[in-house]
Amino acid sequence: MFVRSLSLGVAAAALLAGGAQAADLIIPTTPQPIYEAAGFDWEGLYAGVRVGGQFVGADASTYAGYPINSTSGVLGAAVGVNFIPVDPFLIGAEVTGDYIWNNAFSTGEFFANLRAGAVVTDSVLVYAIGGLGTNNRTGFSQGVYQLGAGVELAVTDSVTVRGELVGQGDFDGAADPFFEGAKATVGVFYHF
Repeated sequence: MFVRSLSLGVAAAALLAGGAQAADLIIPTTPQPIYEAAGFDWEGLYAGVRVGGQFVGADASTYAGYPINSTSGVLGAAVGVNFIPVDPFLIGAEVTGDYIWNNAFSTGEFFANLRAGAVVTDSVLVYAIGGLGTNNRTGFSQGVYQLGAGVELAVTDSVTVRGELVGQGDFDGAADPFFEGAKATVGVFYHF
């Protein structure tokens, strides 16, 4: 009887000790934090291409030698950099080069621009743009300026699409309206 009681006692002690060791195998962990994207990063370098049209009105004498009441196609590129000094305000610098053509002529137009805007939501930027540049045709070069606005939408983590409308004028010294023409473009941009 004593042997039997001793055997049962040893078996019970072994079971309890095994259960305690099994409990020690559970390693407490803290839950992993949930990663939530911070939104599109508008700061930094970007480059892109754009297409559109340029229009010179009937009330302008001429814009950079373009005929009155003319419409031209625009194919161009832009490279720039953005900074966000204080959320949600954005400032930036941009260089654009456009090839402009119609049935009568073709020309190149280059601008150095400044941009100022606001990040409305994580994926939407509205901005104002202004710049100085030059319009170059064979044997003709004219100083020009532009002032306008645009909207840029983030499509992926590094790609945006943009629509922009600027009024344009030249420095020919004539008593012209402030805006002698307009340029409307849409583009796709890659942010590095």
